[in-house]
Amino acid sequence: MRWSGLFIPTLREDPADAEAISHRLMLRGGFIRQLGAGIYSMLPLGFRVLRRVDAIVREEMERIGAQEFLLPALHPAELWKESGRWEEMGEAMFRLRDRKQAELCLGMTHEEVFTAIARDELRSYRQLPQIWYQIQTKFRDEARPKSGVLRGRQFTMKDSYSFDLDSAGADRSFDLHAEVYRRIFARCGLDVIEVEASSGAMGGSESVEFMAISDAGEDWVVTCSGCGYAANLEKAISAAAPIEDPEDTASPEKFATPGIHTIEELAQFPGGAPAERQIKTLAYVAEEALVLLLLRGDHELNEVKAIETLGTTNVRPGRPEEIREALGALPGSLGAVGVTQLPVYVDETLRGRRGMTTGANEDGFHLRHVDVERDLPSPRWADLRGAQAGDACSKCSKLLEVQKSIEVGHIFKLGVRYSESMGARVLDAAGKEVPIVMGSYGIGLERIMAAVIEAHHDKHGIRWPVSIAPFQVVVVSVNVKQAEQASRAEQIYDDLRKEGLDVLLDDRDERPGVKFKDADLVGIPYRVVLGPRALAKGNVELFERATSQTVEVSLDQIVAELKRRLG
Repeated sequence: MRWSGLFIPTLREDPADAEAISHRLMLRGGFIRQLGAGIYSMLPLGFRVLRRVDAIVREEMERIGAQEFLLPALHPAELWKESGRWEEMGEAMFRLRDRKQAELCLGMTHEEVFTAIARDELRSYRQLPQIWYQIQTKFRDEARPKSGVLRGRQFTMKDSYSFDLDSAGADRSFDLHAEVYRRIFARCGLDVIEVEASSGAMGGSESVEFMAISDAGEDWVVTCSGCGYAANLEKAISAAAPIEDPEDTASPEKFATPGIHTIEELAQFPGGAPAERQIKTLAYVAEEALVLLLLRGDHELNEVKAIETLGTTNVRPGRPEEIREALGALPGSLGAVGVTQLPVYVDETLRGRRGMTTGANEDGFHLRHVDVERDLPSPRWADLRGAQAGDACSKCSKLLEVQKSIEVGHIFKLGVRYSESMGARVLDAAGKEVPIVMGSYGIGLERIMAAVIEAHHDKHGIRWPVSIAPFQVVVVSVNVKQAEQASRAEQIYDDLRKEGLDVLLDDRDERPGVKFKDADLVGIPYRVVLGPRALAKGNVELFERATSQTVEVSLDQIVAELKRRLG
């Protein structure tokens, strides 16, 4: 293709409202344009990259025998109500009514639709296993869309689903997808780490996220350099630094703490206690019933762990009036000593602690000399705290690191959640009807593009890996009005195309600096430059974007050299 006829609306300055590097460079390089909040148009360069990612994903999925579908983006509400997720998805789901007032939604994912097909068409174990996939537009009503295509309201996803007779088969399908994902990300030039993750609204027994470490990410991962342990912060476990308690056998003693409402204020209060010697008491409502969650004062609640502990997603912080009615005090003076009417969940880091300070369930008062196991009636022990940088790894005791990351893929063992609720069953070898065991596997295509840019860029622009670059080579004539230069550039362009390379000819009548800056900005891996100095020696300059290195190559060898480098 010729640059003069290609729509590449580059920008010289960073857009003011673009924070993530990938967002800025995709706008500046003419890859995308914004239509609305979280809604982006893919321009020709962007769509070329998206198609290359798409092709890699298809090749790898078909390598494992996956069969491609194309399912509707518009779903009847009944399917989602069958699975129980119509209400569970809440405001994140786009919902609408048709002219007959029937409820519908725009698909966030397709577990329900694929399960419905399996329910209607699969009858026998002899038809299993099956792996079905699609590459389809998804919709999510993000409350705060940001960072360009990293957090949009419309996006492209490869979602696949495995259907097996039993858990052993489902495990094989899960492992097969994990290996496929490793190959996909490697081929796209993306380094990822695999982390234990929460299944959330997807459900199931196990899930793994594929994360690209990046400051542009909105997820946090916890990693250990000692044993390789890695988990999403929502799922991570760690060992808190041990604390030596004093010998304290005194009974709880109430003392006045006027105006004290926070852990930090109590730590500074005369006669108070440092945060690690306080008990933080949080009142939550689970399924409309008040519960207490207790942690060490210097620890933060991990709400995902709390939801898993409480066994329901219908969880919210208690309202002040609910809390006062149940406990007689407002947050800031709460505690669990003597509380028998409410369930009390206690984080494991408080096991065996004594000489602690907590609220007295009376506004303006606290208790000291609290022995957790002695003074709390029937505690329910749980892992409630969020892991922190500097905690010890629970497996090898090395210090943990916490890093921001971009989730580019997620795989789930769904088990029988959807097949049970939606009636997807087959006959096994003994003629017994059993639920199909399922798995679900997602990859965000635009997220791959953005994550690659975050990992491969410099001050001049993008450095696309060859595998997903919009073009492999750009041929640049320094002066298109100089007949020999232009003729030689045309010949090299034609020869490269004949060899099957994806090449762009910059035939614009622009200054060389403009051409070079544009090529650097859009990130084409190789640039062949025809200028008077090199041509006088029968050479061209070959510039490699990834290394910023330039070498001279003879005119009669440039095609062979590029073929060698591009494999």
